[in-house]
Amino acid sequence: MRDFYPEDMAIRNHLFDSWRQASAHHGFEPYDAPVVETLDLLKRKSGEEIVHQIYAFKDKSGRDLALRPEMTPTLARMIAARQGALSFPIKWYTIAQCFRYERMTRGRKREHYQWNLDIIGEPSVSAEVEVIATAVQGLRLAGLQDGDYFVRYSSRRLLAELLDTLGIPPDLHAATFLALDKKDKTDDIGAQLVGESFTDAQWASVEKILNLESLDEAGELLPDDSESLAQLRQFTQSLSHYGLENIVRFDISVVRGLAYYTGIVFEAFDAKGEFRAIFGGGRYDDLLRDVGGKPETGVGLGFGDVVVCELLEALGRTGAGHTRVDVAVGYMSDAQRPAAMRIARELRNNPSAVDLALSSEKPKQFFSRVGGGHYKEAIYLGPDDVDSGKARMKDLETREEREINIP
Repeated sequence: MRDFYPEDMAIRNHLFDSWRQASAHHGFEPYDAPVVETLDLLKRKSGEEIVHQIYAFKDKSGRDLALRPEMTPTLARMIAARQGALSFPIKWYTIAQCFRYERMTRGRKREHYQWNLDIIGEPSVSAEVEVIATAVQGLRLAGLQDGDYFVRYSSRRLLAELLDTLGIPPDLHAATFLALDKKDKTDDIGAQLVGESFTDAQWASVEKILNLESLDEAGELLPDDSESLAQLRQFTQSLSHYGLENIVRFDISVVRGLAYYTGIVFEAFDAKGEFRAIFGGGRYDDLLRDVGGKPETGVGLGFGDVVVCELLEALGRTGAGHTRVDVAVGYMSDAQRPAAMRIARELRNNPSAVDLALSSEKPKQFFSRVGGGHYKEAIYLGPDDVDSGKARMKDLETREEREINIP
């Protein structure tokens, strides 16, 4: 888990501001919830094994609770509680602190912040397109350029149709999904599938799927009336209207879990492939029903802060590392402090961000302290300035000065 010093907070705040701005620009509404969630809710979404992956505990009343590992179960609980009063589709977002008790690796911490975008109640692919477009704007606002990353997409339904068409029985679909999910992590997928009772002929069919490189190639294996294929073609066409056609690419190995997602799925990665996924998501149809609500389709996207900050740092785009203050105000002796306070008050009412010195300083000491790039302008008061009722505002970058009145 992480401490955030002021320079770290400046980077984090910039990222969060980018997320909030992108959410607002695309019409998402903010929500939030307690960081503690019931363990039962998390088990219903992820199964009993989730207990070993999270911070779970009993409170003083003996209730089984946990620090939330993700926000989606909480979102489902909140929507289910007011499902009859809400007007669908809804577009909600949050920036949530999440916790997982797991081995730390590059891009993964035991604590992180995650930007979640969810659209509930919209069956068309416009929901997938909207969350991806919003996330891409968040990346751009944070400082990434389009060539720095790409978004890979596929479809659980398309993959199931391909398996059915090529003669892979439904009871072997889950093993195939898992093998595809590990495509980039192992060179021996065939041995794994043979170990799952796949025949040589079935493995040959799976290998044909593994080697698909485009949506058109997938379409050649499917009937003309394939619903999943038509859906994906509409999805890519809609993305082009947002100008995102060069950012997204088809990848049959994108699966993202066995039980959660049911339709189109997607992940974003840096262009060089050096980091974990920047964000990921997809369509889910059963979540609300699983937590006691009425069935309702949804599309969600999760975007953690760790990987994107590592990528921004690698590209040298994290900024100065400090929140820049408009004006620093200093003074030579305590006799000038009242005038310095009046200047600070008037500038703050403008409004400007003003850092007023807490004690007197010599000129050299003051300008040495404020000249490191943290401040834009500076005012230093001496006795002559107060007597004349005039002070000099110095631009710390250009070194130019202008005269202002002392209130």
